[in-house]
Amino acid sequence: MGSRSSDVDRFMAALDHPLKDGVEQLRTAILASNTDISEHVKWNAPSFRYDGEDRVTFRLRPRDQLQLIFHRGAKVRGDGADFAFDDPTGLLTWLAPDRAVVTFPDLDTVRAQEGALVSLVNAWVRA
Repeated sequence: MGSRSSDVDRFMAALDHPLKDGVEQLRTAILASNTDISEHVKWNAPSFRYDGEDRVTFRLRPRDQLQLIFHRGAKVRGDGADFAFDDPTGLLTWLAPDRAVVTFPDLDTVRAQEGALVSLVNAWVRA
């Protein structure tokens, strides 16, 4: 299991969001899937690191959905135009050549897509 953070535990305890259960479900699944993934709070939401670099971050606004932002670190990298990533799940909506988002409008979608999302996170952090 990846490294759980007491800061994220506190953040989650205080979180008032209609899809809080979905955030916790995905958080637990992602951390359980890879011992090299750790977490912290970034952009006022749980964020996942791999090899010390932020790679996937929750976006909790607007409150009628939850999103996971797939990125390649805190700053835009100069090699973005050369970056290629294959998404066999079809879950990613591309925001830039090296930045994408997965949107969950409700808990049923979280449950239905959890396995595919975890696989996608693990492929992304290694890309």
